Amino acid sequence: MTEPLDVAKLQRRLAEFAAARNWQPYHTPKNLVAALSVEASELVEIFQWLTPEESARVMDEAASAARVTDEVADVLAYLLQLCEVLGIDVLAALDAKIDRNERRFPAP
Repeated sequence: MTEPLDVAKLQRRLAEFAAARNWQPYHTPKNLVAALSVEASELVEIFQWLTPEESARVMDEAASAARVTDEVADVLAYLLQLCEVLGIDVLAALDAKIDRNERRFPAP
């Protein structure tokens, strides 16, 4: 049985993967942000010319579902690596941002 996934474990795996290939010198905040932007753009590209209805069904076809899943994973991988390099607790940051948004945009 595999252990449940968590953010810290995934960040360790990403760091170990990069270390095994001596990629750490390239994993600067600037480079990671640029890579994150590229991967987010690749995700956008999948949806670019779809109608709203087609975009809602993108996961229905195996090929497009695989592409979306891969690009989402790439975006998350670079975001987690960026957070690791900058010392950001990504879950705490998101929790705090939701709190601010709830105060900023109260429900009617």
